[in-house]
Amino acid sequence: LLTTTGNKSGKERTTPLIYSKQNEGYVIIASKGGAPDHPSWYLNLQADPKVSIQVAEIKMEAVAETVTDDRRATLWDAMTEIWPSYDDYQKKTDRDIPVVLLKPH
Repeated sequence: LLTTTGNKSGKERTTPLIYSKQNEGYVIIASKGGAPDHPSWYLNLQADPKVSIQVAEIKMEAVAETVTDDRRATLWDAMTEIWPSYDDYQKKTDRDIPVVLLKPH
């Protein structure tokens, strides 16, 4: 579960997401099913990258980072192993679907 702060409302918003555990943290994809615009939770974390996450029963604070360097392809591949439809979503849209790394602290 990802909890962000609404960039307009200031209210906490929680969204269930598919994730992959990586050495640096947890990876999520801002796909919105291949829609032309980013999901609201992604806009929220762009405005405030401090988020809360819950994985199973473990809750923690994290900082979100959009991955744009060489790691993006590696993390994308890790996520498509879990959810192959991400490749289909990317084909549906002209936007580069963001790969987000959540770094617990």
